[in-house]
Amino acid sequence: MVSKTDDIQASVPNCNVNTVDLAEGETPDHQETKAPNKDPCACGHSASTVVMNGGRAHYHSEEESKQDGGGDMDGGEDSNEQEVIVIQDTGFTVKIQAPGTEPFDLQVSPQEMVQEIHQVLMDREDTCHRTCFSLQLDGNVLDNFAELKSIEGLQEGSLLKVVEEPYTVREARIHVRHIRDLLKSLDPSDAYNGVDCNSLSFLSVFTDGDLGDSGKRKKKGSDLEQIDCTPPEHILPGSKERPLVPLQPQNKDWKVIMTPMQCLKVLTMSGWNPPPGNRKMHGDLMYLYMVTVEERHISITASTRGFYLNQSTTYTFNPKPANPSFLSHSLVELLSQISPAFKKNFTVLQKTRVQRHPFERIATPFQVYSWTAPQVDHTMDCVRAEDAYTSRLGYEEHIPGQTRDWNEELQTTRELARKNLPERLLRERAIFKVHSDFAAAATRGSMAVIDGNVMAINPGEETRMQMFIWNNIFFSLGFDVRDHYRELGGDAAAHAAPTNDLNGVRAYGAVDVEGLYTLGTVVVDYRGYRVTAQSIIPGILEREQEQSVIYGSIDFGKTVVSHGKYLELLERTSRPLKVQRHNVLNEKDESVELCSSVECKGIIGNDGRHYILDLLRTFPPDLNFLPVEGEELSPESVRHGFPRQHRHRLACLRQELIEAFVEHRYLLFMKMAALQLMQQKANKESKMATLTENSSPEAAVPALPSTENPDASAKSSETSTETLTDGKSDAVQIETTSTSDAPQPAATEATTIGAAPKAEQTTETDSPSAAATTINASQATPTEDNVVPTVTTNGPLVPVATAIQNGECESPLEDPKSREVVLNACKAVGSISNTSFDIRFNPDIFSPGVRFPEDSVDDIQKQKQLLKDAAAFLVSCQIPSLVKDCLDHSALPMDGATLTEALHQRGINVRYLGNVLEFVDKTPAKAQLEHFYRIGISELITRCAKHIFKTYLQTMYSISQGVELSALSAAVSHFLNCFLSSFPDAVAHLPADELVSRRKNRKRRNRVPGGGDNTAWASLTPSELWKNIVSEAQSYYNFTLHCENADQVVEKYALQKITLLREISIKAGIQILIKEYNFDSRHKPAFTEEDILNIFPVVKHVNPKASDAFHFFQSGQAKVQQGYLKEGCELINEALNLFNNVYGAMHVEICACLRLLARLNYIMGDHHEALSNQQKAVLMSERVLGVEHPNTIQEYMHLALYCFANGQLSTALKLLYRARYLMLMVCGEDHPEMALLDSNIGLVLHGVMEYDLSLRFLENALAINSKYHGPRSLKVALSHHLVARVYESKAEFRSALQHEKEGYTIYKNQVGEAHEKTKESSEYLKYLTQQAVALQRTMNEIYKNGSNASIMPLKFTAPSMASVLEQLNIINGIIFIPLSQKDLENLKAEVQRRQQLQESGKSLEELTVDGPLELEDKMPMDVNVD
Repeated sequence: MVSKTDDIQASVPNCNVNTVDLAEGETPDHQETKAPNKDPCACGHSASTVVMNGGRAHYHSEEESKQDGGGDMDGGEDSNEQEVIVIQDTGFTVKIQAPGTEPFDLQVSPQEMVQEIHQVLMDREDTCHRTCFSLQLDGNVLDNFAELKSIEGLQEGSLLKVVEEPYTVREARIHVRHIRDLLKSLDPSDAYNGVDCNSLSFLSVFTDGDLGDSGKRKKKGSDLEQIDCTPPEHILPGSKERPLVPLQPQNKDWKVIMTPMQCLKVLTMSGWNPPPGNRKMHGDLMYLYMVTVEERHISITASTRGFYLNQSTTYTFNPKPANPSFLSHSLVELLSQISPAFKKNFTVLQKTRVQRHPFERIATPFQVYSWTAPQVDHTMDCVRAEDAYTSRLGYEEHIPGQTRDWNEELQTTRELARKNLPERLLRERAIFKVHSDFAAAATRGSMAVIDGNVMAINPGEETRMQMFIWNNIFFSLGFDVRDHYRELGGDAAAHAAPTNDLNGVRAYGAVDVEGLYTLGTVVVDYRGYRVTAQSIIPGILEREQEQSVIYGSIDFGKTVVSHGKYLELLERTSRPLKVQRHNVLNEKDESVELCSSVECKGIIGNDGRHYILDLLRTFPPDLNFLPVEGEELSPESVRHGFPRQHRHRLACLRQELIEAFVEHRYLLFMKMAALQLMQQKANKESKMATLTENSSPEAAVPALPSTENPDASAKSSETSTETLTDGKSDAVQIETTSTSDAPQPAATEATTIGAAPKAEQTTETDSPSAAATTINASQATPTEDNVVPTVTTNGPLVPVATAIQNGECESPLEDPKSREVVLNACKAVGSISNTSFDIRFNPDIFSPGVRFPEDSVDDIQKQKQLLKDAAAFLVSCQIPSLVKDCLDHSALPMDGATLTEALHQRGINVRYLGNVLEFVDKTPAKAQLEHFYRIGISELITRCAKHIFKTYLQTMYSISQGVELSALSAAVSHFLNCFLSSFPDAVAHLPADELVSRRKNRKRRNRVPGGGDNTAWASLTPSELWKNIVSEAQSYYNFTLHCENADQVVEKYALQKITLLREISIKAGIQILIKEYNFDSRHKPAFTEEDILNIFPVVKHVNPKASDAFHFFQSGQAKVQQGYLKEGCELINEALNLFNNVYGAMHVEICACLRLLARLNYIMGDHHEALSNQQKAVLMSERVLGVEHPNTIQEYMHLALYCFANGQLSTALKLLYRARYLMLMVCGEDHPEMALLDSNIGLVLHGVMEYDLSLRFLENALAINSKYHGPRSLKVALSHHLVARVYESKAEFRSALQHEKEGYTIYKNQVGEAHEKTKESSEYLKYLTQQAVALQRTMNEIYKNGSNASIMPLKFTAPSMASVLEQLNIINGIIFIPLSQKDLENLKAEVQRRQQLQESGKSLEELTVDGPLELEDKMPMDVNVD
């Protein structure tokens, strides 16, 4: 049973068709679960997923286990019926009548609040200038916070009147702010400056506006003459130029420079504010000062009745209305009467604003920063100025109660009800909203702290020790205060602790146990400092810490206390987080029971809530980086040079690794138990062979992960076939066909393992034994989903070929033999229980200062062994499996961020990067991993540079001493010159002398004496920096770099300086001026201080998940993989609705949803819809991930395909050129993805008859494919074929024949002569030969008879668009195959078989189909049924 929690990671599961859901109350009496379930919807991963199947709703078993330990079920099917109805509530239309405009219709939904109609009106072109109004129905004012369905008399066609209301000071300020926002709506400066969740998007530059209607609006792309296909020089294959300026093309809307100044020169608060008492009595609220485009200086009064001109000037105060006063309810109406230029430009501005795609305008949930920006003119802006000096955030002064109580908000949202879908949606939306607001406030506060704008709460202490409170958030710096971390590595440990703590908060938050609370936590790196921002536990500041902590230890285990309620709450998290309950000794040598690490502190706040904090050791220590005297690591670890001394002793294993390790052990456990049971049965039957003969070869199985061969794939024939059914009873059968004597793969039945989400989704039960799994002769049973495995690629450990006849042994555990079997299996895999599989870790093992009672010596020994095994598993399984995934291209990192993500998904910490690179270096197939190696090296170098940059900035200034910030840009540019410029003696530009001396004199007075010389940074030289980078690589990553300067690195590892610049800027938060940098000049440095525009914070925070939406999304993916496209499409649409409900319109998961939806629309033939969805996906990816993020590049490629299919050829080419430019900048030309991109470009160019250009791209694709897929790959065969087609179009038949022959040879060798691909190729060869002969004849005729020759016209065919599109589909992994019903059945069976063998979590894109459909080298395949 799967509980609905929001902790699923993005890489979860395949839903297997063969998993049977046992509905509530059923017991698994029938042992026959072998036959595949006829019902297409039995995806066993989510108990509460509603699957729409061909129009009728089909429900899974409705057990909804809650994470509160009670496991209360809520109401079977009825609740789900109602859930679906709620989502699909239909909208209705109302009429809106606003003053001065015609009535118009507005589509609304019953769930909306009245306030949402307000928002729509404030956004509409004709009503956007109104902010202070009410909506009235039949003369009754509607409550802003009422839901529409609760309003009496509101129905289809009702007329709502917009009625102007009198202003208050608050309303007047909101109005001014809103008008300023409208004037700035096209101004990109907020996006460049990284404020208000604005971010950049450039798609519209390449599509000339909205793609949806471009078909109708513009000339059709099929008029080939009008297309200019020539790409810019730097995009062509082989070009070494990597310009930076095209990264941010000029948007034509910005070219018009519609800054506020175009409508208005100045809009600011007047110096006469606030109105004196007598004027307040006249209704004056505030005064504004403006300068119009016509240079007219005006003073305006905001009064309760609206805005009017007064008679004040800059130096004389005369608040009386001018004549005429132009009294208007809105500023726009007033200004339109005074300034003709304003009227004209404001109208144009609003028209343009409304035409932009909404996704270009909506705020993102978290701020995205751009590492490059043009020089933006700084304009006068009263709102910005006011915001900068108030401690509140933007609109927050309008919230009742002024500053927000973050802790209360964060905890209250967690306490919201979650019994049914609408409640869960409401709860998740609230949690997400508060988290994103908190992250924004924490970031702003952290910057204020480092900038020196916040007073410390302990100002007397030195800077490193200071703590701050701002806006109800507590800030501390990442230094070792009071030697707290002395034994753990001092400052290095203090720097690592906040991120470990954040990972702990994330993990406990994901398990989501009712009654257990964590703090809102955000970690911000800014200007070389690390700041931890936390919400404040009520009452904690009034008491001493010693009094408040009632669970855990405040001195790393010397004194320890425990508390019954905390043990009960933490017990519920112990199973999903794999934490073992254990005892430790306190200072009086008494045994104290804990269910977490000792550092984890429990504090009951004044609000009565149970908080846990300091979760930095939630996950067990990583012994590879924790040398302990007298402890020997396993041989694998030792072979790779472990244990290694790390900077600090807080190195932990990642949660993903723990999951993978437990899953791996579980498979081992099942195989061993099955094997031994089978042998017992064989003994029973034969009764003559001795036990030893039978079991000695295989039963000696305590083979731990160390002995396995990591590359062996789980698809091998030796997989036992386990069908796991999850139901109410704790039982799962192992059903296998007997294949002991038939080892060939054909004989094994497919492994159908009920894939469960990897995340910890378990049904809580109070006693561990009740939740435990009992295994016996007839039933091998794991109960909890978190241990139900998905077949891993870590390879089979034990040759298993098993057959268990059910019911062989009547009373299971009375049979001592089977009990012994389970006991042996448990011992071998390190389970903490002897009767069931249950692996948990004790996080306090090897913690300095923690002592354990004597009676637990054996247990501690077991735990130590388990930790050693887990450390060995990382090195011997996970790293090789990552490399294997890169070899078969199921993992394709393109830059540092995607590489880090690939490592983390497999549980590998980045500190292992040196080992990963070493492993790649020794791999025989190193040539096919060059791209991976290069990205790894570049990541390693930039991370080392980032470490050095951090200390470099810290030496430069400290927060409290009248900071020498005047030299910050000079220091950063100097650092970048030393890092990247070829200029050998980079000298720092110190700011001009006279300025410095004048400033210093002025500042000396408030400067703390002994501040030291702040120009030490200026002495850094390039050779010194690179020496430091090399030694940092050696000491931190244990990797030897052979280089003394940037040029050597670039030369030796084939890196690009522009890529290194991008990586270091993103990691260190540097924003540079967008222009062309000459890195290679030996005469002058590349950067000057003018090139450094800003330093941004790098923020880490928790990402709350939308769990229900995610379940729908997974079911949809599963459906699609099974070939049920329509149902899949419906489910994914539903998921999209739910995602929008929780996250708002912008989120990275919505982006994935839209991409899949677009692909499905495309496959099902709805090209227009595909285009619209993919356009949204591109815009969203640009906005939430960044304009040059690898995902964005992928989205551009998909969009280009759909544009081509819609006949928009020139747009398709522009998009592909953009994608190629971005990819060149992010990772260079030598990358397997580049082959796909170049094939796309080549094909489109072929389609528009640009043959020479087309060949350049296709031949480059061929070279890259040959390099990364091997010369005999089917991808290479297809590349040869594409090149041959272009040569044929050019009538160069000899070259065409040569390429097609190569392709034919590959097909013949790989798939045999009978395969249709080989036959097609053979036919094409014949055709080419005929054409070649015909051409030769014609030529001979010409030579012989000269100009009188009677020439037969030769057929030079331009390729048809249909044939080009067909090839485009093939290379992009979409194959349309007309299938008969019988083919269809076979195909579905095949897809199911493959799916069950697949690693869980492979996405649709990676699904491969083999067998007779093997086109394109295990190519992704979507199948369309004609």
